[in-house]
Order: sequence, then C-alpha cells, then structure tokens
Amino acid sequence: MRQLATMVILLLTSVAFAQDKTNSSGLMFPANTKVEKVWTGGEFTEGPAYGKDHCVYFSDIGNRIMKFDPATKVTTEFRSPGGRSNGLDFDSMGRLVAAEGANTGGNRRISRTEKNGKITIIADNFEGKKFNSPNDLVIDSKNRIYFTDPRYVGKEPRELDHESVFMISSKGKVSIATRECKKPNGIVISPDGKTIYIAENDPQGNKQLVCFNIAEDGTLDTKKVLHDFGKSRGIDGMCVDEKGNIFATAGTGNETGIYVFNPAGKIIDFVNTPETSSNCIFAGKDRNILYITAGVSLYRIQVNTKGYHLCWPD
Repeated sequence: MRQLATMVILLLTSVAFAQDKTNSSGLMFPANTKVEKVWTGGEFTEGPAYGKDHCVYFSDIGNRIMKFDPATKVTTEFRSPGGRSNGLDFDSMGRLVAAEGANTGGNRRISRTEKNGKITIIADNFEGKKFNSPNDLVIDSKNRIYFTDPRYVGKEPRELDHESVFMISSKGKVSIATRECKKPNGIVISPDGKTIYIAENDPQGNKQLVCFNIAEDGTLDTKKVLHDFGKSRGIDGMCVDEKGNIFATAGTGNETGIYVFNPAGKIIDFVNTPETSSNCIFAGKDRNILYITAGVSLYRIQVNTKGYHLCWPD
C-alpha cells in the first residue's frame, strides 16, 4: 500500500511538472514559495560553498570570491583577485579549495586558501601541460579532489588535447578520472560516496546528466546517462540532499532554475529563478536553505529536505 501511495505521488508530481515548469510541485520546495535575492552586483556568479563559519562563499567570475553572511545579510570580498575562480568547496580542515579557470586573470589551477590567507597551488598541470580551465570540483571522504576541466572561454593557448575529469590524490598526484565526458561541467558525489554525478554540457553536443561508480581506489567505471536535455541548456552546477536527490541548475528563460532529480535521474521537482541559474549549495543550521548563484546575483529558497555535505559545519 505504501509503495502504491509513493507511486501515485511521483506520478502526480511528474504531471504537475509537465504542465508548468515555472512552479514547484511542492515536493521539494514549499508550495508557492519563490526564490529570494540576497545579493546582486556581480559580473557572473558561480560555485557557492558553505563554510564552517556558516557563511556562503561564491565566485564572482569578474575575478573575486565573495562571502555572504546570513546573520548580518552583508556580502564582502573574501579574496581578490580570485584567479577567475568558478567551483568552490571546503576541505575537512575548513580551507577553501577553488577551481580557477581561464580567460584574462585566470590561473587555470586548483588552489587552496589557507587560514592565514596564503594561497597554495594544489595542482596546475597534468604531465607538464597546463589545465584547460578548471570549472567545478568536489572533495571525497579520502580527501581526493575530483574536478572538471573543459574550455568554454579564454584565448590562452591550449596545451591539453582533451577535456577531462581529473582526480588529485590526498598526496597530490594528478590522474585522469575519465575522458568519457567531452565537456564536463558540474560535479558532485552521492552521500554514500559510491557514485559521482557529472554534468556533460557541450553547446555543440551532449547536454546530459551522467554518473559513474567510484571504485575503492578512486577510479571511475563506465559512464551511465541518467537524463538527456536534448537541445535545451544542460546542467551547470549541482549539489545533493541527504537522500541522494540531485539539485541541478539548468535551462534558460522560464525554464531556468533548479531541477531536482532522484538518484535514478527522474525529474521530481523544479523551481524557476529570475536569472539564469549557474550553481547551488545547501546551507543553514537546519541544512534546509538552498543558495543559488544566477546571473549577477545570489538567491536562496527554503527546501523540504536536508542537504548533504561531507564536511558540514558544527
């Protein structure tokens, strides 16, 4: 009986989504709730991360990293220049790790901001060749850093002949995790640490949500396609809740916003954002506030679930 009820709920959710992509079904987002703008004035916001100080850090790809304090509602510069940072994540010691991209002022590297403000270069090349433009990253329970390395913008000469997903071991060794994604973008790991989800987002090719199983040694198996966006704008960034549902930014116009997928890749909810969504992260002491970078701004919305992050603040 419980299985039947669950199937009915999912069916009704799917019908509601198909009829109206501008409003949430009420499953993951409270009914009639809209996103709230908490800051604007950037060049292009991206890559939010939730710190141990309960502040939300995000990239303004105009070459700085910003910090929003929910307690005071004040946004300040955390680091400038930011090396054209995009995706951000905090390691187990509370240090900010950044994927720094290409274009003017871009460092094309993975860096770490130490507690004293010093910048440490974790990696900037593979076998002596400079990265294309590190885009997004995620850190697993063994302190391995997985990051995507496509090239969308930047006139700097390319040294690599492929756009891959890389893994940096806890000892700093760089290896290719997979070359199966032509233009890998957003990246996140499931709460059990066994699956990695990657957004393949090629303007001239695939726009898919794909996944790989993670072996004990960190290597990835064969790509599995969970969802194909066809000709629509695919996924940029994403995060997961404690049940493994994937909250992803995708779409344009009235179809841009947060798409929620269950672990099998089925869309179960959607909420629209006023500007083109780029990435998202769960935050708040109850883990139920979703912060969204979109356009030149930072937004947030309450959710009916609890977010997951490996190093959740105390």
